[in-house]
Amino acid sequence: MTRHRAPRGFSLLELLVAMAVLALSLTLLYQVDAGVLRGLGDQSQQARATVLAQSLLDAREAVPATGWAEQGQAAGFDWSVSSRPLPLPPGLDLKTPLLHEVRIAVRWQGRAGPRQIDLGTLLPQALPQAGDKLP
Repeated sequence: MTRHRAPRGFSLLELLVAMAVLALSLTLLYQVDAGVLRGLGDQSQQARATVLAQSLLDAREAVPATGWAEQGQAAGFDWSVSSRPLPLPPGLDLKTPLLHEVRIAVRWQGRAGPRQIDLGTLLPQALPQAGDKLP
């Protein structure tokens, strides 16, 4: 007559291997999740820097004849603005407003070191006010 044995369950070694695999899996998932959160933080800083640069640009509709050169700090960001007049293309009337190339740089200390974004555009030179001397 044959006897049927009841199943004995898992051995201690099998349980240790399963726990090790589980621990490695959870560690990898945690690292991926932390990397995503760090990336979101970097992206948030860059978005804030872009909004700051755009707001600096929106502060002026035209550049004074002397140019635009400023720098400062706001909300943990260092920023600077510079402009240079572009030459008037040949054949245009001298009463045509000059264009200035405007550069805005926003710098901050990121998680991986210093970061910077640059924004550039063209703005017209401000027309002289009544009573101002013409150049």
